[in-house]
Amino acid sequence: MLATSLLLAGLVVLPAPYAVQMPGPTADVLGEQNGTPLITIKGATTYPTTGQLRLTTVSATGTPGFPSSVANVVRAWLSRSDLVVPTEELVPPGQTQQQLNDLNNQEMTSSQENATVAALTELGYTVPATLTVAGTTGGTDAAGKLKAGDVLTAIDGTKLGDYQALVTTLGKVKPGATITLGITRGGTGMDVPVVTGTRSDGSGALIGVFIDPTFTFPIDVKIQIDGIGGPSAGMMFALGIVDRLTPADETNGQRIAGTGTIDVTGAVGPIGGIRQKMAGALRDGATWFLAPKANCGDVTGHVPAGLRVVAVATLHDAVAAVTAIGKGTGSSLPTCG
Repeated sequence: MLATSLLLAGLVVLPAPYAVQMPGPTADVLGEQNGTPLITIKGATTYPTTGQLRLTTVSATGTPGFPSSVANVVRAWLSRSDLVVPTEELVPPGQTQQQLNDLNNQEMTSSQENATVAALTELGYTVPATLTVAGTTGGTDAAGKLKAGDVLTAIDGTKLGDYQALVTTLGKVKPGATITLGITRGGTGMDVPVVTGTRSDGSGALIGVFIDPTFTFPIDVKIQIDGIGGPSAGMMFALGIVDRLTPADETNGQRIAGTGTIDVTGAVGPIGGIRQKMAGALRDGATWFLAPKANCGDVTGHVPAGLRVVAVATLHDAVAAVTAIGKGTGSSLPTCG
């Protein structure tokens, strides 16, 4: 009996190969952290706001350096089974805590840059970009013709002064068509004919290159936050920049939370842990939650009482939603269901 008790006691503290996800802290992107504004803007007039735009996070045990005990896993499972996931769903096997931290920091930095580009573009600014080729996709026509370090300057004579020009111009090309890419290689300009492919989702033409853009921002936007990594705060940062740069008080006293990745075109992407993030938002006083439309499958049937979810697919959708909520007309906004 004693041996059995000792064995069970040992199991309670032994690390378990599962991650336990719980609602993490939230933060108002329009506010401050330790006396420092999360968003600082120079070179343009900024405006005050009376509401909040809260980014949301997930706290987890079961990652490298923070193992989950059997007891913690069992308690979480009995409370809500969706809180528990196999560790490999969050952390690839063999990845160290330092590698995980580095990746999260890189993704956060990238999301902040994307948020700035998307927000300024939404507001009508032009954000010039140098479009440098970082690599090519195997099996495409571009793989044998373009090299890392090449700079894209034009498509069929249309100059590519910013990333949006690349997206817009390529969007008019039919998959399989041959286009002429204007490039600069080693300081020398040249034209390269490339046969386009088809995007994996079938939505349009594909050149087959990875682009590493370098942006020239018309105003200085700095985002500063400690202790939070990953790309999922991108949409909320973009909303915060838009709010700060517009004279209207879009939030109008409302406490709005949300989550979602964002790319430089303003597209909002799905994230993980959205159920925990909704719970954290409600805990911290939010009554509205902006969720990526692509996450609706995880949202439906799991919205906590007292929280209203709005589904968004783009930054433009999100700005319109915040404006409607501030005006008191949010009841007509699309939700998940």
